[in-house]
Amino acid sequence: MAIRLGMDAYLAYDPNGLSSFTEIQNVRDLTLTLESAEADVTIRGNAGWRANVATLREASVEFEMVWDTADQAFQDIMDAYINNTSVGLRIWDQQTNGSGLSAMFTISSLSRSESLEEALTASVSAKVTYDLTNPPEWSDGSNNSVIGGSGA
Repeated sequence: MAIRLGMDAYLAYDPNGLSSFTEIQNVRDLTLTLESAEADVTIRGNAGWRANVATLREASVEFEMVWDTADQAFQDIMDAYINNTSVGLRIWDQQTNGSGLSAMFTISSLSRSESLEEALTASVSAKVTYDLTNPPEWSDGSNNSVIGGSGA
């Protein structure tokens, strides 16, 4: 298995969907959180152990950007927050044949940090949102959609 460095990972956006991504170069640390809800399927035959199965998946991404109002990606992320519109995000472990998620997101939080000895930064939180024409896609790294969608 090949390791990947965070600095080589790929975050891109498309303000209009999931077809024409532009890399967000103004990004620092990023965390992609994938979770599943659970359904209790405990039965008497489980020998006293609780049993669960995964149900609906959810995804959220948090990242930090330098507060740069001249940066187009920053402007588009800020616009999506201010106007309550969705934006397509691709969060892959590398740019070409990457493994990761592509989905429509709503920007749920955007906060500004003003550290005395640092540049102003924006902390961005986004969650997968409702979009019937652009369902979430998980790519396995070979340009194949593994979960949802019609391919990466």
